[in-house]
Amino acid sequence: MINIKEIFLFSYNELKKVKTITTVAMFVALSIILGAFTVPIGNFLKIGFSSLTTVGIGFLFGPIVGSIFGAITDIVKYMLKPTGPFFPGFTFNAIIAGIMYGSILYKKPVSIKRILIAEILVSFICNILLGTLWLNILYGKAFFAILPMRAIKNIVLLPINSFMAFVILNFLEQYKQSLK
Repeated sequence: MINIKEIFLFSYNELKKVKTITTVAMFVALSIILGAFTVPIGNFLKIGFSSLTTVGIGFLFGPIVGSIFGAITDIVKYMLKPTGPFFPGFTFNAIIAGIMYGSILYKKPVSIKRILIAEILVSFICNILLGTLWLNILYGKAFFAILPMRAIKNIVLLPINSFMAFVILNFLEQYKQSLK
């Protein structure tokens, strides 16, 4: 079993590979396409599945590449289709999510338990707590007024996102095996 320091080192070394850069570029494009199918529900809630690309990059290339992917994707999505003012807190969330997915999923076998742990951490820390805080700072809405609907949305989407991540990561694991 490799430790977290080795995971970050291996992930950093992934940046030196052309295959990594081209795959990340394709995943950025895929994330933008998936982001076009996001469904807004009110002013402070939206449902989308572009985060699945972050799960895939974290699994394939680790936390360093995942964090860079998260930042680039967030900024490019905003530049292509701004929804409100730019706020670096959401970019920070994308970076943290890339680090979490990469730290938990990289160089490890696909398991529903590991995926659930990653999804729960990202949902709770990035989406529920930090996302609500950024909306509070950005729009001045009461933190505890918008927290319940954001928590319910993430709880409802948790099994759906986890199942889709499990299917996608199994596919990616088979793809990685075929490259060896």
